[in-house]
Amino acid sequence: MHLRRPGILLSAFFLVAGCSTQSPSTESDEAAKLHTLFAEEWDFRTREDPLLATSVGRNELDHLLPQMTLEDLERRVETWGGFLDRLPAIDRDGLDETDRISADIFSGQLRSFIEDFEAGAHQIPLTVDDGFHIGFAHLPASMPLASAADYEAYISRLRAFPEYVAQHVEHMRTGLERGFTMPRIVLEGYEVTIESHIVDEAQRSVFHRPFESFPVGVVEGERDGLRRAGAEAIMESVVPGYQSFLEFMAREYIPGARTTLGASELPNGEAYYAQRIRHFTTLDLSAEEIHELGLQEVARIRAEMLEIIDEVGFEGDFAAFLQFLRSDARFYAETPEELLREASYIAKRMDAALPALFGTLPRVPYGVAPVPDHLAPKYTSGRYVGSPAGSTQPGYYWVNTYALENRPLYVLPALTLHEAVPGHHLQISLSQELADLPDFRRYSYISAFGEGWGLYSEWLGLEAGIYEDPYDNFGRLTYEMWRACRLVVDTGIHAKGWTREQTMDYMASNTALSLHEVRTETDRYISWPGQALAYKLGEIEIKKLRREAEEALGDRFDVRAFHDAVLANGSVPLPVLREVIRGFIRDRQAS
Repeated sequence: MHLRRPGILLSAFFLVAGCSTQSPSTESDEAAKLHTLFAEEWDFRTREDPLLATSVGRNELDHLLPQMTLEDLERRVETWGGFLDRLPAIDRDGLDETDRISADIFSGQLRSFIEDFEAGAHQIPLTVDDGFHIGFAHLPASMPLASAADYEAYISRLRAFPEYVAQHVEHMRTGLERGFTMPRIVLEGYEVTIESHIVDEAQRSVFHRPFESFPVGVVEGERDGLRRAGAEAIMESVVPGYQSFLEFMAREYIPGARTTLGASELPNGEAYYAQRIRHFTTLDLSAEEIHELGLQEVARIRAEMLEIIDEVGFEGDFAAFLQFLRSDARFYAETPEELLREASYIAKRMDAALPALFGTLPRVPYGVAPVPDHLAPKYTSGRYVGSPAGSTQPGYYWVNTYALENRPLYVLPALTLHEAVPGHHLQISLSQELADLPDFRRYSYISAFGEGWGLYSEWLGLEAGIYEDPYDNFGRLTYEMWRACRLVVDTGIHAKGWTREQTMDYMASNTALSLHEVRTETDRYISWPGQALAYKLGEIEIKKLRREAEEALGDRFDVRAFHDAVLANGSVPLPVLREVIRGFIRDRQAS
């Protein structure tokens, strides 16, 4: 999974690929109007969200945090409505096909922003392993810190944190009043994501790390002053901000949070869940259709898993084999360093296989690092964190080294291929390097495409020879089963009234995930309706398109060209990807 930050400004990155990139001298008047509209909206979006601006290399706002008052949110929604109102004035007959597609999906994106606000998404700015306060803790690694001015901007943001917290808390109080909250049951232990930042001296804070060593651009005479100012900002603003949020969570939010689970049990919940399905999958499918598809996929994958159990000669049933995998010491690292070394080795083996599978590779490298301590206890097993645009930082494949007894090695190859290469690092880095595309496309992330590609990348490890023994391949299948189960349990929780225990039992009986991961994943699905559906539905579509290309092109099918075509347009809705690949097939046939 790619790390993302929730909020009204970033909650609906339902963006387009395939947009025309004509130069001003050749584009039509109508195309010029459309591209001007795109540019104006992107300028507005980055001005309204300075954190987004920093992440895409717009640095004149690095000293600010987003303003999140109700008045600010209403003003943004009104402005997005104004952009929508300008679209009909652009004559579609003067646009080429890709620009028409761009206009349609741009319209859908703005409508999704507005729908999120109207549903009250800003009143739940959290999931079980993410939130505005967790995103803020990435600030030391996400800001460019090359000069004294950069450090002063960083300190200004630290100073602004208490107001940022207060604005989010105000929305969460409104959510409490109308029953629009996170379920209370998944918030057990959530305080650790806040308490880690309440320190008694600045040097113990993650926010102090930039002051421990300075780049050459900060001269010696400036360093002591910046270090003192940073320490003061941490103790006078950051720590009080987290303290106030902790008090709100412990005294008001968690005790007052709803006791129900499913999104359908929220105010106007059925419509809200249907909108979440469309948002994350980009498909017009009902919860019932997705649930039935999930049951079919679970049955198919279960049959393949049983074949591997027979292959290794295990004497016992499916449940006994899962217990064997969860309990045998051979499948677990003894130290965090061992787990990180194994992940790094798998990643380098896949690096070596990339030229045979891709014609175009990204310039930005990636590193392997542990999940930060302040996140690890309630965090997923691994995640990709992208490189900030224009920075000197690499991307990072995070591996969770907390509770090693719950981190089996047999799933590590699939996890690595999903989060690093050929998964999220390759896909996201290539998208950001598409310099001819409008900015709103380069920095988009559509879950159905990105997570579908990640799951397809796990399967691609078979062609690359990454799964060296049946246990590794069983680990791959258990990850595929995990994503198939998501189709069943996400719709079960949010549309069919499934309980937390029912969901955990289903996951535990069908996958070889550790019971710790079963609990954390179940709570993630409860807290983030619809997102878990994107993985399997996206992978199914990409595999279907590959089979279509292989059958149509026969001996002329080139897997490198196919993969390049899938990734060439950045993150796109699945219906757009379908048209892109069918155009690729027609072009190859014609040539």
